[in-house]
Amino acid sequence: MTALIDVVFLLLIFFMVSTTFDRFSQLHVDLPKASADAEQTVDPDTIEIIIDASGRFFIGQNELFDATSQTLRNELAKAAGQRRDQVITIRADARTPHQAVVTAMDAAGRLGFTKLRIATVRAAENQ
Repeated sequence: MTALIDVVFLLLIFFMVSTTFDRFSQLHVDLPKASADAEQTVDPDTIEIIIDASGRFFIGQNELFDATSQTLRNELAKAAGQRRDQVITIRADARTPHQAVVTAMDAAGRLGFTKLRIATVRAAENQ
């Protein structure tokens, strides 16, 4: 009987360790469809973060003086005011370093924004 209890406990520990747990993100990522018939709507409450190929950040048309997370958070907070229900759209160049996009997403998440879009363009048919 003792050996059977040991086997049951080992199985229980095995299943507890090997079980995957769902992790829910604080940010809702809305990836747009890249099709020809997709509608492009412009939301006036959208804050746009633009990242160029060298990793420089722009909020709207205003360039940030450095590419640190703290500067980006300060400028996002200034652009949003007290509203955290606005949509953040990230437009990153295809050659943008991945770290720059992660920095922008992290800054938005730390400020409490929950709606995030990553803008794409339609790929050329002949490429």
